[in-house]
Amino acid sequence: MSRPDEKVAEGSGVRGPGFRRLFLAWSVSLVGDGVRAAALPLYVAVSTGDPLAASAVVAAELLPWLLVALPAGALVDRWRPRTVVLTAYAIRAVLTAVLAAVVFTGNDPVIVLALLAFLLTTVETFADSASQLLLVEIAGPADLDRANSRFVTAETIGVDLAGPLAASLLFVWEPAACFALDAVSFAVAAWYVARVPDVVPHREKHDGESLVRQVVEGVRYLLTDRSLRVLVLAVVLCAMSAAAVNVVSALFAIQVLGFAPELVPTLMVTMALGILLAARVTPALGARVGEGVLMIISLLLVAGGFALLAAAVVPALAWVAYFVTGLGSGCWNVLSATRRQRLTPGHLMGRISSGYRVLAWGLMPVGAALAGPIAGATTLGTVLFGAAVIVATTAVVLGGPLLRTGGPGHAPRSSGI
Repeated sequence: MSRPDEKVAEGSGVRGPGFRRLFLAWSVSLVGDGVRAAALPLYVAVSTGDPLAASAVVAAELLPWLLVALPAGALVDRWRPRTVVLTAYAIRAVLTAVLAAVVFTGNDPVIVLALLAFLLTTVETFADSASQLLLVEIAGPADLDRANSRFVTAETIGVDLAGPLAASLLFVWEPAACFALDAVSFAVAAWYVARVPDVVPHREKHDGESLVRQVVEGVRYLLTDRSLRVLVLAVVLCAMSAAAVNVVSALFAIQVLGFAPELVPTLMVTMALGILLAARVTPALGARVGEGVLMIISLLLVAGGFALLAAAVVPALAWVAYFVTGLGSGCWNVLSATRRQRLTPGHLMGRISSGYRVLAWGLMPVGAALAGPIAGATTLGTVLFGAAVIVATTAVVLGGPLLRTGGPGHAPRSSGI
């Protein structure tokens, strides 16, 4: 793994002051992300009443993960990670303040909202890759599972629980307040990051090497390293399946199980509770039963949750299914992030992180696009059962490779392909 400098090494690990400040920065900024994620589509829908406008803003918000993430990862591998994260938080604070002003004044054509959404996610692609470097360097190899457990916890609470709740309360009073709160969250996060030790990761020299060549090197490593390739394949198949489930689950709950529309969001809350529990216990369970075994169990839990939802005949089973899915998802998220970080050489961390997200998130629309036609030709339950079969098959087929590759003792290749 990459080497932290001496100052960081003295206070490394999740109990060190550097990681505590980084964790506080994540926690605050992720609440802001949750507020914006809930408020922006809602504001566009309410202010325009046009589904095309809402679609345009959401698409603009997601597009940088396909267009910008790979070169952003390569640039992050050239720069100091704390500087990147600090700059990104500062820029996002300014952009969300502008968004709040635009919404408050009512001078908010869709093109302006879409542009701001695109810019915010563009900056996020840099912050995301650089944060991975900071996490690895400050937590250290021995504490990666605990560090990722804390990150998943902060993300779940901020994006899935606290953020949307704050958005629902503020939106009724003043929609612009949602984005003003987001701006404040980034400013506070920047203040915490400024107090994080400045790590200097060990990097190979690439004097005169083009950005395109470095991007290609990262993608090639991601696809040719056997252990990473197995992990990426599992993530892609599960992400596509989850996207398909997300498309039909609300309709299934309302049309088949008789949920009142206002109760549908409680399913996501139930899943978030499962994720929080899993994030809490995964490091200890992984040490006891083994990382590979627990990864297979987590995939089977996700598959079981999908299957239970498809077979549900009463609303209570849907809540149980979402809780089980949350347990599997939370466990998988902690373990897969930890394994990916262990498998990645320090000088490729930014590129591998961004490439990983491009493949996983970039292919999710495929699963979403297939869900509608399949449900139309068959039933909503067929989509849920199909997703369960895909995830369960992934666990069985890739179970052996997951057991054999990428354990705690794995040492990544330190040089070229």
